[in-house]
Amino acid sequence: MAPGRAEGGREPALAARIASGAVLAALATGAVLLGGLVLALLLLAGLLLAAREWAALVPHTSPEGRALLIGAPALLGGAAIAAVATGAGWLAWPILLLGALLAAGLAALLPGGVPHRTALGALYLGAPAAVVLWLRQDPRGGAGCVLWLLAVVAATDTLAYATGRTIGGPRLAPAISPGKTWAGLAGGVTGAALVGSGGGALLGWPWAAAGGLGALLALVAQGGDLFESWLKRRAGVKDSGALLPGHGGILDRIDGLLPAALVLGLLVALGR
Repeated sequence: MAPGRAEGGREPALAARIASGAVLAALATGAVLLGGLVLALLLLAGLLLAAREWAALVPHTSPEGRALLIGAPALLGGAAIAAVATGAGWLAWPILLLGALLAAGLAALLPGGVPHRTALGALYLGAPAAVVLWLRQDPRGGAGCVLWLLAVVAATDTLAYATGRTIGGPRLAPAISPGKTWAGLAGGVTGAALVGSGGGALLGWPWAAAGGLGALLALVAQGGDLFESWLKRRAGVKDSGALLPGHGGILDRIDGLLPAALVLGLLVALGR
């Protein structure tokens, strides 16, 4: 690209990023507010797309191994979502855990199969999807709780990016993701704490506890971001996909949400 066009190329990319992010936020918010079948279907669609990207991040596998890498998260995660949607949420974990073991065993029998990545994909993608639906339906959670989670993770991503770009400084994990800095991590945690506190207060939660929980989930979300960056580095790719203009793939957008949803779901379940 010619030097004179480099600056101009940033604005369309930023505009595409903002536009696709706004569409995703609107879809997610609407589905969470409606709940029920609408949210279940959106989670299932996201799971299918994420499973394809998960398989693409596993190099040197066979067509059969790749099919299982996609099928295990899609089928087992879909079954877990169905269990939660029909009021049998207690079945979701046996489905995922036993199914992951069976999928790993099947992958071991296939030429080019990858047992550990097959089992991990089923749990890493399927469990958070089921947990989000469970949080929406549980009396201790509800739409407000899920929207709070989405807002905290979004604040983490946005403030980490903005702070890191503005301040710079020492790299957080240069061998995994050279663009991430300690300043960005601090900004993400601070932003999540503020959003968590404010959002929690609106929901009637103790604002200090909500802020602390937001900060904790920010650290978890940043860990998920680094994990996906490690997977992409091993696979030799920059993004998990190209579905979302300005963002990359589905996994690039939900890498922090996946572990954060699991942690929040565990805390809500333990708080019963």
